[in-house]
Amino acid sequence: MTGDEAKAQAAFQDTVRRAAGGAGEGEPVHDRLWFFREARWRCLAVSEQGLQAETVEMEEAEISAGAPAQVARLEPLQLAIWIAGAPEPQRSALAFYYLDEFNYRELMSLLEMKIGELSDQIARARGEFQAWLDGHLPEST
Repeated sequence: MTGDEAKAQAAFQDTVRRAAGGAGEGEPVHDRLWFFREARWRCLAVSEQGLQAETVEMEEAEISAGAPAQVARLEPLQLAIWIAGAPEPQRSALAFYYLDEFNYRELMSLLEMKIGELSDQIARARGEFQAWLDGHLPEST
C-alpha cells in the first residue's frame, strides 16, 4: 500500500506497538477491524509524505464475464502492483475487496465510507482494472 517495503514494515510495527501499548494499559482493542483501519491510516500518512497528487484519467471497460479467468492468470505480485498504483481511496477499496475477508459493512467501516461511495469506488476501480486486463491479458477464446 505504501509502495515501499520499509515504510510498510514501519507502519505495521507502529500499529502493533500501539495495540500492545493499549493492551498493556488495560485498553485492549475490542474491534477486530481496528488493526486494519489503524494500519491503513498509518500507511496512507507515510506514503503521502513528500508526494503531490497527480490527476490521471484512466480508461474504463465493462466488467466481462471472463474477468475471473483473466485475474486467475495474473501472478499475485502483478495484482498487488496494479492495486498499489491506484489512487486513494480506490487503492484501499480494491485491496480490501480482493482480500475477500470483509463484508460490505466491514469495508464501509474500514474505509469510513457510505455504501454508495464504496460501491462507486469499487465499480470505477474494477472498470479501470478490466481495461488494463483487456490490454495486457486478453480473454482466451
